[in-house]
Amino acid sequence: MRNIFLSLILLFVTISSTLAQELTVKSFKLVGSDLTAQTQPRKDLNNRNCALIKVGLGLQGVQFEGSIIGNVENKTGEYWVYMPQGNRMLKVKHPNYAPVMVTFADYGVEKLESNRTYELVVTASGGTQAEQKQKLTIRYTPSSATVLVDNKMVKGKNGVAQTTLPVGQHSYIVACDGYESEEGMVKLKASAPSNLQITLSKEATATRNTVAQPTVAQQPVMQTSVTNSDNISIPVKDGISIDMVHVEAGTFTMGATPEMEDPNSDEKPTHQVTLTNDYYIGKYEVTQALWKAVMENNPSGFKGDNLPVECVSWYDCQKFISKLNRITGKKFRLPTEAEWEYAARGGKKSRGYQYSGSNNISDVAWYIINSGDKTHAVGTKQGNELGIYDMSGNVWEWCQDFYEGYSSSSLINSTGTTSGTNLVGRGGSHFFIAWYCRSSCRFYFAPNDRCNNLGFRLVLSE
Repeated sequence: MRNIFLSLILLFVTISSTLAQELTVKSFKLVGSDLTAQTQPRKDLNNRNCALIKVGLGLQGVQFEGSIIGNVENKTGEYWVYMPQGNRMLKVKHPNYAPVMVTFADYGVEKLESNRTYELVVTASGGTQAEQKQKLTIRYTPSSATVLVDNKMVKGKNGVAQTTLPVGQHSYIVACDGYESEEGMVKLKASAPSNLQITLSKEATATRNTVAQPTVAQQPVMQTSVTNSDNISIPVKDGISIDMVHVEAGTFTMGATPEMEDPNSDEKPTHQVTLTNDYYIGKYEVTQALWKAVMENNPSGFKGDNLPVECVSWYDCQKFISKLNRITGKKFRLPTEAEWEYAARGGKKSRGYQYSGSNNISDVAWYIINSGDKTHAVGTKQGNELGIYDMSGNVWEWCQDFYEGYSSSSLINSTGTTSGTNLVGRGGSHFFIAWYCRSSCRFYFAPNDRCNNLGFRLVLSE
């Protein structure tokens, strides 16, 4: 009897010890500077890019339950879990620990968004979790260069950037305007810190676009004088005007044309589009000064009159346009996706560039490498062949169309589908890599989405 009693006590202690081992959520958040969900995408069942959750948990044999797309990737010290947009929870399990259900809303994230990367940190109490980390030091020249490690920007000082990471393989990019960027992989070992010395080479001047363009001083933002008889400037109020560039009707090939490097599947198949009517498109993205003149508020995250307005939904843009039309007596609207791409490519004056106005992105765009992760005054980069500014980079731009796949059929005055779930955004932004700034690159947003890298420009029909 005594032995049975002792056995029961030992069994109870064993069970209690096992149950004491728990998985606990330490944090869950959106990592705005991590572009992995865009640079290493995975499609959901509707052919949309998934959200990516990087789960920091240094245990082997972890399992996940939820609307997971494809296999979970076991990285050094973390797991990569891809889920469709709109999901609200994820269950984390391990044979030796009590499972935990992660409800995203408990951490300020109502639901997952497509193309976004999230970080979930889970600790294992009573376990043997012991993730090894090591320091990486990158010394770089010139000191004004931007450093990214695992697609995250690492702030440097005086040409030195340091970060501490889990041991194992990591990617890096060092880039600077006017220099050839350098990228590669580095393996961190537990035995000692790792050091890299990067010296960037200057770009060959022959590869840069040398077409003469108006300077910022010659083309002041919101000017009221017309410098080209084909272009117009429309007064709004309080000394604010809208500069519009004339786009001549024509036919072009839309989508993944040969100069577009590594195109996404939604840019295919290429197809011929004919626009039979001339139109005007904004020389600049809608600025905060213009928005304030019309709406008498400023929703933007980055403040400045000559900065593009952002944090505006598709619905917000429609309200702005309706009020603007009442003030001016004109019929402004958002561009169709076809009108946007035709203008970005330079219309009838197109020279076949990958970005809007150049094959060298630094000439024409504010993007993640040179933006400092913020918007910049419109018109401060080089314009394209038609004299339109910032169609690559700065902020994504809403289009009128709902997002849908392409067909190979030729189209005339394409307006896209008139219904759907998401709407088209074009042009890339200060927050994205160069690939997204190509003139054929497509993105989509829910109509009520607002973020500090999403704005718009206007179109006016003749």
